[in-house]
Amino acid sequence: MDRDRLSALLEAERTTHLGRNPGSQAQFAAAEHLFTGVPMTWMANWAGRFPLALAGARGNRVTDVDGHTYVDFALGDTGAMAGHSPVPVVDAVRRRIDTLGGITAMLPNEDAEWVAAELTRRFGLTQWSFALSATDANRWALRLARLATGRSKILVFSYCYHGSVDETFVVVGPDGTTRSRPGNVAPAVDPSTTTVAVEFNDLEGVARALRTGEVAAVLTEPALTNIGIVLPEPGFHDGLRALCDETGTLLMIDETHTLSAGPGGSTAAWGLTPDIVTMGKAIAGGIPIGAFGLRAELADRVLGLVRAEHADIEDVGGIGGTLAGNALSMAAARATLGEVLTAEAFAPMESLATRLTAEATATISRHGMPWTVTQLGARAEYRFRAPTPRNGTESNAADDPDLDEYLHLFMSNRDVLITPFHNMVLMCPTTTVDDVALHGRLFEDAVAALAG
Repeated sequence: MDRDRLSALLEAERTTHLGRNPGSQAQFAAAEHLFTGVPMTWMANWAGRFPLALAGARGNRVTDVDGHTYVDFALGDTGAMAGHSPVPVVDAVRRRIDTLGGITAMLPNEDAEWVAAELTRRFGLTQWSFALSATDANRWALRLARLATGRSKILVFSYCYHGSVDETFVVVGPDGTTRSRPGNVAPAVDPSTTTVAVEFNDLEGVARALRTGEVAAVLTEPALTNIGIVLPEPGFHDGLRALCDETGTLLMIDETHTLSAGPGGSTAAWGLTPDIVTMGKAIAGGIPIGAFGLRAELADRVLGLVRAEHADIEDVGGIGGTLAGNALSMAAARATLGEVLTAEAFAPMESLATRLTAEATATISRHGMPWTVTQLGARAEYRFRAPTPRNGTESNAADDPDLDEYLHLFMSNRDVLITPFHNMVLMCPTTTVDDVALHGRLFEDAVAALAG
């Protein structure tokens, strides 16, 4: 690839971004009291040196303050996988606020049991608790895993994504040891003292780590996602389950992004049998939520230890929060799971992702680019490497910030959004064949311009 051509094309797209978005730029420049100029620091990580400013969103359409309406394949980086403001969720939230009241009262209601029962039906685990993010769901479930096993360490895969859980910001170093991930902000302790990092798809590495008897739980995504989609090799998950059984280690599956695989995530789609499942983002249609589920036997073991060791899971034990499980989140989750992200909705979403993947792959082949596209149900992602990366370190090595920014800006300057932090495209129930075709045409134009 001609890097000079890329630099010229990127600069042209930056100029277009600046010229067509004066309102977004002005809002960003005027944000004197927002740290880094945005409500949450990752929002600043947008192609073009300033983010688009939101005016409104419905379905898979987003409108910015400059009046541009976009076909949205970013969908809140999975948080809006149900689409923006789906009608059943809006109706449920309005009913909770206007008719029933009590957005949060630190009291349970019947929606919570309905949602837990539905998650049991989809994922197979029978005991559920709720949080306001997948980060908290992971954090709290890890505490229970340590309690249940009496072990202190966890195992994660290099370049994994589990929200902002401190112990998970680790990678495998060049010498094979666990080290803090580059850029990790002031960890309270060296995470290599709490965590063992292994490469994804490396069962031998997992076996070595687990046989020390120190690891309470393996925490893994079914497929890596935030570093580009890295799929498990045949037999990997079976081997992982077997190694956990052999060593008395709990297996914890984080479905936050991999819910795209189907209504029961990869757990149901691939027949996985975890001890703990965690999730967040998508299951409440844009209202903050997280959840974790436990096998019945594990839940009983935890409760027995709570009584025996006087472990506090209700107040100061580091599990739970005042707003967790609030009535508003439960109403939104019931509507999302019951009426929006249903089994019937997933089939056309996956079909559209398959079409988009095929079109992008054909474009890459036609122009001789050494790239790949990987699909995970309703989700797909470009990676600037061939063959497809088999672990997080290989996928990380394929990062190309200039190429990322060029593709993001090329798309957004022509009214299509893809996830700004990586090259993910996601379908929702309102995505159409025409939307996918538009993406295909723009991707072809972007790659053709690059190829010359």
